[in-house]
Amino acid sequence: MKLGIWTPLPHTIRSEPAMEAAIQNAGRRGGDPNADAGLDFATQVVCKAEQYGFAITLVAERYLGPDLEAWMLAAALAARTKTIQIMPAIHPGMVTPQVVAKMGATLDRISGGRCAVNVVNGWWKDEFELFGNGAWLDDESERYKRMEEFVRVLRGMWTEDGFSFGGKYYNVEGADLPTKPQQVPCPPIYAASRSDAGKDVIAKYCDTWFLSYGSDPAQFEANIDGMARDIEDMRRRSAACKRQVKCGISAHVVCADTQEEAQARVDDLVAYGKLGRIPFIAVNGLGAGLFGTPEVIAERMRRLDSIGIDVVMLKFSPMLAQLDKFGSEVLPLLRDVSGEFRKIA
Repeated sequence: MKLGIWTPLPHTIRSEPAMEAAIQNAGRRGGDPNADAGLDFATQVVCKAEQYGFAITLVAERYLGPDLEAWMLAAALAARTKTIQIMPAIHPGMVTPQVVAKMGATLDRISGGRCAVNVVNGWWKDEFELFGNGAWLDDESERYKRMEEFVRVLRGMWTEDGFSFGGKYYNVEGADLPTKPQQVPCPPIYAASRSDAGKDVIAKYCDTWFLSYGSDPAQFEANIDGMARDIEDMRRRSAACKRQVKCGISAHVVCADTQEEAQARVDDLVAYGKLGRIPFIAVNGLGAGLFGTPEVIAERMRRLDSIGIDVVMLKFSPMLAQLDKFGSEVLPLLRDVSGEFRKIA
């Protein structure tokens, strides 16, 4: 099992002073020409995670918000890091897969082979209408059809010369991508879906599936049982395609000196998440049960490892303070789970 971390963005973490400064900075014209508060905060968190041995960071995309654009931020982070994989998100319908193939190959080159892509179908109609120039599809089955074509074209552009594809949403005729990815055969493709149609697309064409689970922090046992069933289901689907898709989850970690203190913080996060969809997204992942003392968190991570979770994409609140507590107190207990984890230099 490898560790990932969410790059802190306004819609991915609970509001805290560093993020508030970034939001205020992004929302006004002008400002300090030598620094951007959002980039500074993201760099601090991702570089600290890299020092702790985290393997990958997810740079989520949110067009309708004060977030820095994911691919631009990913490129900036690639220049500021050395080993961590950089995974920007992309919404089919916003940008063509041909353009993403070029951007992904470029990011893979400038990062020394550290690019991955997270394909997200998206849910916010207003974003697609504005930034996708009216690209929203009401029919969910059509959104998955577009996602399938998107991934097939993306992978084909990366791996084939003279690639051709004829679909409903995308068409390519004898294309050669001038800039080739450094990774062979291509940068890994991550995706999430709860629907059978989406899972089938992932089983056929993607490399890692982010599975969903219940949001209730008190239902760890039920949630982990559900994860185990879903992992077996994805293994069957991908095996039928003669492939082996990895499985990952997103999880919110709350590390404290006592279980009671951790529970109080969890209750506060749950209350915050009820304020709306964006706050819910910011604190989502508590159902993975990674809250409590370092010993409890480490044991539950071992449970996740034992059922076949290949990557856990973590977020913290507040980001830096809790990342440090996790890195210094939980990671030393996980040497038996992965040799990738190491103490901070």
